[in-house]
Amino acid sequence: MIWDTHAHLDDQDYEEDFQDVLSRMESAGISRVTNVGYDFASSKRSLRLAQNHDFIYAAIGIHPHNAEGVTNEVLDQLQDMAKQPKVLAWGEIGLDYYRDLSPRSLQKDIFVRQIELANQVGLPIIIHNRDAHQDVLEIVKAHPPKFGGVFHCYSGSWEMAKILLNIGFYLSFAGPVTFKNARHTVEVAKNAPLDRILVETDSPYLSPEPRRGKRNEPAYVREVVKKLAEIRELSLEDMAQQTMHNAEKLFGLT
Repeated sequence: MIWDTHAHLDDQDYEEDFQDVLSRMESAGISRVTNVGYDFASSKRSLRLAQNHDFIYAAIGIHPHNAEGVTNEVLDQLQDMAKQPKVLAWGEIGLDYYRDLSPRSLQKDIFVRQIELANQVGLPIIIHNRDAHQDVLEIVKAHPPKFGGVFHCYSGSWEMAKILLNIGFYLSFAGPVTFKNARHTVEVAKNAPLDRILVETDSPYLSPEPRRGKRNEPAYVREVVKKLAEIRELSLEDMAQQTMHNAEKLFGLT
C-alpha cells in the first residue's frame, strides 16, 4: 500500500484515459493520492476529484509561477476551501527562481501569506523550491509552519536537508531519485531519517526510470519506492509501509 503524496491528476494529459490511469494505480498497490493545486482553478479541480474518489485527497494553494495577480479575494476563497474535510494540505507554495514567471518579491510575499493562512486553518504545507534555496530557508525559519510540511521533489543538498529536518520538515522523493546522475538526491535519501521520507510522482511530470521522458502517473511511484528500498537496504514492502505511515502522520490521517 503506497501513498503518492503529490500528483496532478486534474491535468489535461489524463483526459482521454483517466479511468485507465486509476486502474493501473490500483493494480500497482497505490492506495492513496494527494492531488495538488497550483492556482485557484486547479485547487477547485483537486477538491472536486477528492470529493468524487475516496482514495484521492486534495491540497490547495498558489504556485510561485502564479503569484502575480493573486488577490485577497482569491486567498479568502482558498481559506474557505481549506476547511473542506478532503483537503489535507496547503500547496504547492514556495519559490521558483528558475523560470521566474512572477517577480521574486511577489513570490516571497504570496509564499509567506499562504504559510500564515495554512497556520490559521491547521494544515501542513507542501513546498515547491527551485533554485531558491537560501530565500526559502530564510522564509521557513522566519515563518515556520505550525502543522508541519514537506519539501516536494526534494532537490537540495544534504547540508540543506539537515537544516530542514531539524526544523521538522519531511522530504519527498520523486522520479529523479532513480536517475543515473542523481548523486546528491541519493545522498539525501540515504541519510534522511526513515520517518521523514515521503514518495510522490508529480504526475504527469518527472517519470522515473525506465519511463523517463514519458508521461508520469501514480502507478509509477512504485519505482520510487523500489529505488529508496534499494538505497536503504530494505524490502519494497517495508519502505512502502514506512512512507505510508509517514504520509498519514503528516496529513493527519493516523
